[in-house]
Amino acid sequence: LTFPLLSVTLLVSFGSSMLYGYNLAVVNSPAVHIKAFYNTTWAQRYGHGLAPGPLTLLYSLTVSIFALGGLVGSLLVGVLVDRYGRNGTLSRSTFLVLLAGGLMGFSRKLGSLEMVIIGRSITGLHSGICLSVVPLYLGEIAPKNLRGFLGLVPSIFICLGVFFAQVLGLPELLGKVSTIAQPMHTGPCSTFPVTCPILTPQDRFWPLFLSIVVIPASLQLLLLHCFPESPRYLLIERNDICGATKALRWFLGTPDVQHVIEEMKKEQQSLSSVKMISVWQLLRDRSVRWQTLSVVVVNAGMQLSGIDAIWFYTNTIFENAGIPVSQIPYTTVGTGAIEVVSGLIGCFTIEKLGRRPLVITGFCTMGICSAGITVSLLLQITVPWMRYVAVTCVIGIIAGFCMGPAGVPFLMTAELFTQSHRPAAYIVGGSLNWLCNFTVGFIFPFLQMSTGAFCYLVFCGICLMVALYIYLIIPETKNKTFMEISRVFA
Repeated sequence: LTFPLLSVTLLVSFGSSMLYGYNLAVVNSPAVHIKAFYNTTWAQRYGHGLAPGPLTLLYSLTVSIFALGGLVGSLLVGVLVDRYGRNGTLSRSTFLVLLAGGLMGFSRKLGSLEMVIIGRSITGLHSGICLSVVPLYLGEIAPKNLRGFLGLVPSIFICLGVFFAQVLGLPELLGKVSTIAQPMHTGPCSTFPVTCPILTPQDRFWPLFLSIVVIPASLQLLLLHCFPESPRYLLIERNDICGATKALRWFLGTPDVQHVIEEMKKEQQSLSSVKMISVWQLLRDRSVRWQTLSVVVVNAGMQLSGIDAIWFYTNTIFENAGIPVSQIPYTTVGTGAIEVVSGLIGCFTIEKLGRRPLVITGFCTMGICSAGITVSLLLQITVPWMRYVAVTCVIGIIAGFCMGPAGVPFLMTAELFTQSHRPAAYIVGGSLNWLCNFTVGFIFPFLQMSTGAFCYLVFCGICLMVALYIYLIIPETKNKTFMEISRVFA
């Protein structure tokens, strides 16, 4: 593990992957402020406030449009990495964060709820690009014995992003809430029968809470140009042997890189009659049908496991479990710390245990804990201590996810395909990932209202089925070259 390899991994994880985790959780704590801002803005424009139903719908759109932006970003990955390369795509994508941060940061001052929603969609666009390009870049620059370790570093930073959003949302920092009961016959809030939160000076920080993402993005923009492009991209796709050799020497810290060059040349020769294929060609290619199906199952299962429901609505879940409102922010931060620890455990054990044990154990843990949440919510009225079982199960879901399913699916997508198929595979996996993310984020509040505690059983079944598929179909890829993995599937 050389200093350049570690440096570029930390930089792209900090400037791209961490922002994905942060934006997943950032809307949790300031939900009251955002809803109050929406209601106040609507009242100023139209002379009446929003009823609870439309207000919930508008807030659900704010939460879930992040995933729609991510879906669009994932569809652009193939074109961008082919035109600008891996490093170049990551550098250019940071401008999206700067634009989104500006929109969300000035939304309250300009009285525009549309700026919040558009800003969220643009951060989703950035995350959709980076969620595929970061593991693609790291998977191509890493030697095979470090591919698992470096491939899981971004997942640690995703967990760190969630944790930072939870910490900043504490009442002592940016999450201060001042709710003042206003008589229902006065003011613009008189049209709906709930206590209306009145914005006080303490509530002015939530736009900063949403726009702070510009800091890590700016750092990445300043420093990433100091690092070379992916050697595999330079040699296989651009036929730049000299550039690939220089990049390899820089990343690996040794002048003796001829054996790696030869391995890449063999892959280039095997693909000499195959151009970079499209998504449609990938889906029709029978020679990689099991790899494609595996990417579909693992990426869809990663989001349909219910982890986004946990991240988006942690406070609501804890409130339904009977946790006192004053203790919820601190309980949420505790779950964030568990995420980071679990991610570190996965990162430092993947090269010893392999990919399969981590991801199978993670999905099984999530499935069992989802069933546990259902049981605890059903019994909490008659058995008061069941609320703590619910908290434990939430922690178990998050820990299981961060240990394996958070990062291994992206790593698998890079490992299961050769250079010609890899961008198209990332488009397929990324699109499904974001489509399922949006579906869960948008539908979960309504699913919870209609089915109550039983909604978590859906996630339980999905997790266990994905774990079974991985156990039966996907081989271990630890310490294998891309060509060796391709032969195993063949």
